[in-house]
Amino acid sequence: MTDTTNDSLRQAALFYHENPRPGKLEIRATKPLANGRDLSRAYSPGVAEACLEIKADPANAARYTTRGNLVAVVTNGTAVLGLGNIGALASKPVMEGKAVLFKKFANIDCFDIEVNEPDPEKLAEIVCALEPTFGAINLEDIKAPDCFIVEKICRERMNIPVFHDDQHGTAIVVGAAATNALHVAGKDWGDIKVVSTGGGAAGIACLNMLLKLGVKRENIWLCDVHGLVFEGRAEDMNPQKAAFAQKSDLRTLDDVIDGADLFLGLSGPGVLKPEQVSRMAKRPIIFALANPTPEIMPDLAREAAPDAIIATGRSDFPNQVNNVLCFPFIFRGALDVGATEINDAMQVACVEGIAALARATTSAEAAAAYRGEQLTFGADYLIPKPFDPRLSGIVSSAVARAAMESGVALRPLDDLKAYKQKLDASVYKSALLMRPVFQAAATASRKIVFAEGEDERVLRAAQAILEETTEQPILIGRPEVIATRCERMGLEIRPERDFNIVNPENDPRYRDYWNSYHEIMARRGVTPDLARAIMRTNTTAIGAIMVHREEADSLICGTFGEYLWHLNYIRQVLGDAKHHPQAALSLMILEDGPLFIADTHVHQQPTAEQLAETAIGAARHVRRFGIEPKIALCSQSQFGNQQSDSGLRLRDAMQILDARDCDFCYEGEMNVDSALDVDLRERQFPGNRMQGAANVLIFGHADAASATRNILKMKSGGLEVGPILMGMGNRAHIVTPSITARGLLNMAAIAGTPVAHYG
Repeated sequence: MTDTTNDSLRQAALFYHENPRPGKLEIRATKPLANGRDLSRAYSPGVAEACLEIKADPANAARYTTRGNLVAVVTNGTAVLGLGNIGALASKPVMEGKAVLFKKFANIDCFDIEVNEPDPEKLAEIVCALEPTFGAINLEDIKAPDCFIVEKICRERMNIPVFHDDQHGTAIVVGAAATNALHVAGKDWGDIKVVSTGGGAAGIACLNMLLKLGVKRENIWLCDVHGLVFEGRAEDMNPQKAAFAQKSDLRTLDDVIDGADLFLGLSGPGVLKPEQVSRMAKRPIIFALANPTPEIMPDLAREAAPDAIIATGRSDFPNQVNNVLCFPFIFRGALDVGATEINDAMQVACVEGIAALARATTSAEAAAAYRGEQLTFGADYLIPKPFDPRLSGIVSSAVARAAMESGVALRPLDDLKAYKQKLDASVYKSALLMRPVFQAAATASRKIVFAEGEDERVLRAAQAILEETTEQPILIGRPEVIATRCERMGLEIRPERDFNIVNPENDPRYRDYWNSYHEIMARRGVTPDLARAIMRTNTTAIGAIMVHREEADSLICGTFGEYLWHLNYIRQVLGDAKHHPQAALSLMILEDGPLFIADTHVHQQPTAEQLAETAIGAARHVRRFGIEPKIALCSQSQFGNQQSDSGLRLRDAMQILDARDCDFCYEGEMNVDSALDVDLRERQFPGNRMQGAANVLIFGHADAASATRNILKMKSGGLEVGPILMGMGNRAHIVTPSITARGLLNMAAIAGTPVAHYG
């Protein structure tokens, strides 16, 4: 990089740490503290009750305090990244960053603790004294061999997990990457020769992990800055290094590299030379993990051995060995079962979970986060990406199982499957709310046709549909394009084998389709020639015809294009006296719960009758999610205080609903804040018919509904499920171009629910 680029990156990093507030952490209360009643419960006198419960049974600390979800990241700053001994204070940005990763990837609360104590035994005393506060300890950036001493003392004296991430986190990710590298290379643990450089904490821990996985001790050759670690060597030795001493006359890395299957580098730049790579075994595995400059650059290693399998510690090359794949999830599993330690069985379970995930189909979320990268299992994709949302469910549940089976879990789980579902729900914000919909969809195997079958999001959704549901996806698109994209994205599904295809360019049903379309549209100005052209070019119309002909149960379209354009063809083909588009309903999943918004797309300025239909349809659909609807008809007018257009229409809608004797709660017309704030509404209209906050907002203008939906998405982090097209008997849904693959899976579950389940 140029000096200008380096300076630009430096300034950007400093700006990130300084603005809008210094640092990367804050403390937030989890309970309300708004009045005297709250204060009396949070502090004196109510807090005494929690104290007494914990005194009676220390395990109650996990019930009444944050301890069961609280980790300390502890360092003395003696070995910080590649910066060396920079001291405790200078290490604080790193420890704050570690705490942020705990929260982001595993929802674990974390305090960073930087201690000015170079003596390892005294540091261990300090850490041990912290046990009442924390559920687990993450030791970080402590130099070797002091880190071995600190960890040993803490593990012996503390009854909570103590994990030195620089050692064991690195070892676990290396173990997972090596597991898959051997799989790709066709080699076995018991047969390989390992040559390692770096006798520090991470290097020793990695070698110990390889032993657990099946490498023979006599096949491990450890080198450090002084050369080979051999029996009888006195220089710069410690018991951890001595455990790998070879009885040999060889003395240097160059002496021992011949025939090596795996080079494991945790040392420094340029240690491994291209000519040494050329002397390694066929299909050599090279883990050059020194940062920022590895032991050998991947391009040089590839020149010396074109068939090499390479991993580094850098994000700009494939196969980055990154501890974040491990530590949030191993702590998550350990905390959730009240583990007293993180033992070998839990670490190996973590290795196996990470490795297995890389061999599975790549998640849509990971693909979106790493757009442009090839995420197909193989030599350049040995371990999953940190933003793969499946890590939590797969790895943490594997760790929890291992803790229980090895007898170190104080709070064993009754149902591991339910635990994994809970973890998935914490990552996929829609999972919990969508569960009743998925359960209802599982009662029937419906055929869902996707109009934009070549779209990457649709292909990933189709893979998920086949893995997670009983539905049968049908894709409209060119088979060769779909097959190529599936292969390029590392998807296991293939056209015709796993799902059916409708090829607009050449399909044997083409004549049947255009004839059907012409029959419907003949008296609306559509000639046979136009019908033929539409059935060659308009995939939404093709999908609608398939539903009309009962070749599919429901259509999903709209991943690109304008909503009303798609709606026009759905209304043409599938609209009749019984079915007509009522409104578009969006479920917004917010931090404090779900909120439904309508009508966001169908009617620009709905009539009173249409507003009443929207309310009735919304109530029906909201109940599909296991939620009892509380519907607010929203306007600038409030309980008759303005004679505005929307206010008048909403008042008329209220009268229509009253006349129909509806079985759900509704109220209006009112402002949005009144709908959501119970106290405010009671002050304005005491004794109104709604109890609690509204969970459905229906607007008199599509502009207002759409703006509310988009504001909640962009400024409040709301996750949208939908839009759900109401009134069409669940035969068609139009999504929006911002939809994700997960969103399409959710819509498929909604489309896959038999009509009988929601009326």
